[in-house]
Amino acid sequence: MDCSAKHFILVHGLAHGAWCWYKVVAPLRDAGHRVTALDMAASGVHPARLDEVASFEDYSRPLLDAVAEAADGERLVLVGHSLGGLSIALAMERFPWKVAAAVFVAACMPCVGKHMGITTEEDLELAKLVVRPGSQFMDDPIMKDETLLTDGNYGSVKRVFVIAMADASNTEEKQRQMIDLSPGAEVEEIAGADHMAMFSKPRELCDVLIKIANKYH
Repeated sequence: MDCSAKHFILVHGLAHGAWCWYKVVAPLRDAGHRVTALDMAASGVHPARLDEVASFEDYSRPLLDAVAEAADGERLVLVGHSLGGLSIALAMERFPWKVAAAVFVAACMPCVGKHMGITTEEDLELAKLVVRPGSQFMDDPIMKDETLLTDGNYGSVKRVFVIAMADASNTEEKQRQMIDLSPGAEVEEIAGADHMAMFSKPRELCDVLIKIANKYH
């Protein structure tokens, strides 16, 4: 694997699963990158039952474990869609030295010094395949901890926000408000992309992700 090759870890939004990235995985691999699309706990085909997932950290455990177990020297690009932005933020705080860049695709992007409990609207229910019930865990103490995300960890990771310009759920205006509240992120735009950019504009999303992989080391 050459020095520009990265390991993309793709994190879905609420009530979806790894399956929603199927149009993105192959093009990224064809470009020479390693790609892992994860099911969060009790999502997709993950075996846990929803009543077994007691906290947002439990929900995000598949991602936290994947990042923790990444090989030394392997550079990760975390990609979170919608609610998945909160999961990758937690991983960035825990393992900043492993992450080359974090990409928020029409996603919740928290900022240092603020709690994570303010989210965008729930993911659109665009498909029925493998969709399972989900929870926003808004009563979880971790969501109300204003000291959870720090400048030294979360704030040290390069962040890129990808605006889905035709998103009717998390509108462009709302996405730009989130960017304004969390300064320092690079911004990319995908014209014509709805909330499920990986479905509506997969090639354009892949182009953005490959650009990011080539830029950050």
